[in-house]
Amino acid sequence: MQPDPTCDFKSRKIILQQPIEREQMTKLLTLGKTDLLDKFVSMRTRRPFKAFLVWDKEAGKVNFEFTPSKFPRKERPQRAAVAGAVPAAGGAGAKREGKRPAGKSARAPKAPKAPKAPRAPRAATGKLLTPSPALAAVVGNEPVARTQVIKKLWDYIKANGLQDATNKRAINADPLLLPVFGKPQVTMFELAKVVGPHLQ
Repeated sequence: MQPDPTCDFKSRKIILQQPIEREQMTKLLTLGKTDLLDKFVSMRTRRPFKAFLVWDKEAGKVNFEFTPSKFPRKERPQRAAVAGAVPAAGGAGAKREGKRPAGKSARAPKAPKAPKAPRAPRAATGKLLTPSPALAAVVGNEPVARTQVIKKLWDYIKANGLQDATNKRAINADPLLLPVFGKPQVTMFELAKVVGPHLQ
């Protein structure tokens, strides 16, 4: 029969990839601390680190103890804030106050903008223009709006089949339209331009 165990302490043989030798385990149980072990690997950062294993009797567990850093953190001097302290004359606070122009501490409310006057609607017919004799031969000699002139021209072009058979954007001039166009053929994009000089 095996003797009953006198110690209920249990530990893994490898902790964070650091093998724990029997000698170190003995020191941990007898002295409460191992030698400095240098093959631990952090699970979070995957970086190796050195530490002692220390037995915490009260908590009943093993903790890490690290060696003090060779480069201790420098504590930044805290600025003492004194209640009611007033900056010295000529100091930074005084300069800031000096730069602040008088009257800008409280901004004056902006005056409401005056509502814009509504634009007068343009007449639907536009300004009446008198066609030249050459244009009057096609659209009539009565004063007419520019938009109506273009409409009447298109009515005349379609009624007389003056759109080019191969290129519908081109308009062929007949004997009445030739004096208006000034050339045998124009495109639909030139129509308003060639009509302009014939309206007064």
